[in-house]
Amino acid sequence: MATMKDVARIAQVSTSTVSHVFNQTRFVSEDIAKRVNNAAQELNYAPSALARSLKMKCTKTLGMLVTTSTNPFFGEVLKGVERRCYEKGYNLILCNTEGDSERMKASINTLLQKRVDGLMLMCSTLEGEEIEIFSRYPELPIVVMDWGPMAYASDKIQDNSYKGGYLATQYLIDRGHKEIGCVTGPLHRNQAISRFNGFKQALTDNHIAINQDWIAEGNFECDGGFNAYQTFKRRSLAQGSSLPTALFACNDMMAMGLINAASQDGLHIPNDISVIGYDDIQLAKYITPSLTTIHQPKHQLGKTAVDTLLARLNEPKSPQQIVQLEPTLVARHSVKVI
Repeated sequence: MATMKDVARIAQVSTSTVSHVFNQTRFVSEDIAKRVNNAAQELNYAPSALARSLKMKCTKTLGMLVTTSTNPFFGEVLKGVERRCYEKGYNLILCNTEGDSERMKASINTLLQKRVDGLMLMCSTLEGEEIEIFSRYPELPIVVMDWGPMAYASDKIQDNSYKGGYLATQYLIDRGHKEIGCVTGPLHRNQAISRFNGFKQALTDNHIAINQDWIAEGNFECDGGFNAYQTFKRRSLAQGSSLPTALFACNDMMAMGLINAASQDGLHIPNDISVIGYDDIQLAKYITPSLTTIHQPKHQLGKTAVDTLLARLNEPKSPQQIVQLEPTLVARHSVKVI
């Protein structure tokens, strides 16, 4: 197997010059660089990534910790992360926690052992957790993404969930709806609370009373929306009252579960009940009826997380950033005008 010394001998340069060519640590003339690269190609020599990383204290590898979910939202964000890593010449190591705290801690240890240059956290398991392990690595750059532990002191990329919840509710009101319910996410999570607060504020601003019978806490999964519909139906039957004319589901997965439950019950969307979701996952425009929803810039979220982490690597002493991405409304066919 060829070594750096072999490349230096054939190129008629020193081994330090060969190192500078491969690591780009010093200016080397175009002629010498060409001789070194030709010699390496002739010998089928590939520089050791491990040796380079030890010398430069940089592995060109980023780690990402993500909550596993059936929600395609995460995959769409991850696509943006992977694309940006590729564009910037970085490798990505992805670890799924599957909502398991022990697996989460093991994954963090694995990423640190792999000497990643920085970490991206998109792991709701970490919300409210004492992240003790990171205190042992104070120099490790960390970016917390939406669905991560927003209380953690680091650079943050987040969705303006409050604005998104307000936009969704105001859209229903503008279409004549006054009997409006909400399927929230788990209310110990930042996104769920913010979207629900936006919902309540829009009702308050339009002088519409909040009916607690039309509020149900979900889990950001399809069954959360399905079960929420059953809850609304039980309450209406018990009290001899009607269902709301419109529902805001705080993500698209719950909106789809809700539509499925209502359809099984013989209701037509949107003629009998209107539904608006949140996230604008790719599936949203292909269900029947296509889902009116709040668009999150998911690819941009992934790209911005990588760019923010690389900026932190370049300027470790710069002030911490909070980057807020703005949601927009996508009108389709699941909401009717009253």
